Amino acid sequence: MKYHDSIEQSEQIKKQVVAKLRQWQLPINPINYAVSYEYCKNSNPLLIASIKCLLLSGKALDGFFMEQLYKDYFLEQSKFRHDIISDIAQLFEQLQQGCQKSTLSAQGLIDNLDDNIPALMSSNKEEVKTAITKLHRASIAFKKEQQQLAEQLQASQQHTKALEIELEQVRQEIYLDPVTGLYNHKAMSKHLDTWLTQDANRTVAAIVVSVDYFSTFNERFGELIGDVILSKIAKKVASYVDDSGLPVRSASDEFIVLMPDVDGGIASEIAEKIKQGIEKLRFVSVQSGVRLPKMSVSLGVGEMQKNEGLNQFINRSRRTKLS
Repeated sequence: MKYHDSIEQSEQIKKQVVAKLRQWQLPINPINYAVSYEYCKNSNPLLIASIKCLLLSGKALDGFFMEQLYKDYFLEQSKFRHDIISDIAQLFEQLQQGCQKSTLSAQGLIDNLDDNIPALMSSNKEEVKTAITKLHRASIAFKKEQQQLAEQLQASQQHTKALEIELEQVRQEIYLDPVTGLYNHKAMSKHLDTWLTQDANRTVAAIVVSVDYFSTFNERFGELIGDVILSKIAKKVASYVDDSGLPVRSASDEFIVLMPDVDGGIASEIAEKIKQGIEKLRFVSVQSGVRLPKMSVSLGVGEMQKNEGLNQFINRSRRTKLS
């Protein structure tokens, strides 16, 4: 993102940024600074609303959340909008031109037939011969144009396959958490909107899984081992969700499972199974062979109420703890 602030304005905002990061207890690194700068400029309502919503929920800002904001508001647009959409527009243009050429080519052949059929019925052999020659040439030209169009179509098909791969990569960048492979908050919002569009009165339950003392674990063993542990916990969480449910990594130490057509009672039973499954996991460091501490989780369960927003629903589910 480019800024056009004066030096004086930048210096004023810089002081606010540093103070804000200290208040949030976040290190002053490029990602945190960029997000905080945008927040202090008060020029991005969606980013500001996302931060305020998290703070109101009682959760602290962390590196995971700041990275998500950075990806959503600073990185996502350029690659998707400029590169891929440009490629798609070019592909559509090629297909449109191909269709136009095919139409013109077919019309040309039809016109040649219309012009020369009367001559074919003539008693004059020279006229018949001339008409046959013209039709033969028209036929050769038509076949050549069709061959060229077929080659262009084949190239477009290859281009389409390449675009499908790129779009899948973008989809993963936008909707999947790179550490755990679970969905992220953006995907959660998208899926919920889809479910409620299909049926506004649909029952949706949420299970919030918070890993206990994970920041302490990270400080003791390092973030690399922490990421490995999170990915294993994520896999266990996802194993209790069928194809209709949605497992999400919502924070550095938190997972959410959204389940359509499931009530709070059934969700509580599934939550207990998730808790038992995670607490049965055993972790051993591959490098040192040291047995790592068992991980425990805290659970919250909620059922979405009518006309309730996603953030309100999730925050209420966090507070509804299972004993």
